[in-house]
Amino acid sequence: TLVFPSNNSECTQGTNVTSTQSTITFDWSDSANTDSYQLVLKNLETQNISNYNSTVSEKDIAIAKGTPFSWYVISKSNNTTQTAQSPTWKFYNAGEAVSSYTPFPADLISPVMGSSFDPVTTKVTLKWEGNDLDNDITGYDILFGTANPPSSNSETTTSTEIEVTVVSGNTYYWRVVTLDSQNNSSNSDIFQFKVN
Repeated sequence: TLVFPSNNSECTQGTNVTSTQSTITFDWSDSANTDSYQLVLKNLETQNISNYNSTVSEKDIAIAKGTPFSWYVISKSNNTTQTAQSPTWKFYNAGEAVSSYTPFPADLISPVMGSSFDPVTTKVTLKWEGNDLDNDITGYDILFGTANPPSSNSETTTSTEIEVTVVSGNTYYWRVVTLDSQNNSSNSDIFQFKVN
């Protein structure tokens, strides 16, 4: 179970390293039958992923200020190849005072990455979830099509789902751009699905 930094929050409790970095103590609950932990940290601006190993349920990591991150922990045992993974949490590492935060990249929910649909399918519902520290999301641009990366704006909506028209024999790619009232935006991952 993840403890700190909290999900969808601003982390203000780091120790300054430089003007651009602070050290955060990542904390999670001990898990049973576990000999080591792997913390997976993703910079949501650059999409860079870093892995850190620990034998205890915390880890000090120096990270960029004024930047959104996601993180999760994998529990490992020396006696088995099985592992357990926590949920993924997102947070914003505080930097210089800002008047507006960029929204977290949307989490794409369905269809899941690599899904396949029957040839008779003509409509597919795309679903996602958005979060923003300021709670000022104004809408979402849905980029959808057969090109990767998808570049054509299929629709702009305030909903967290839309229905798209599909044709048999195509692979489709989609991404969600989250927009807020301060003209900030963030891009989700790109998911793809196929209509057989």
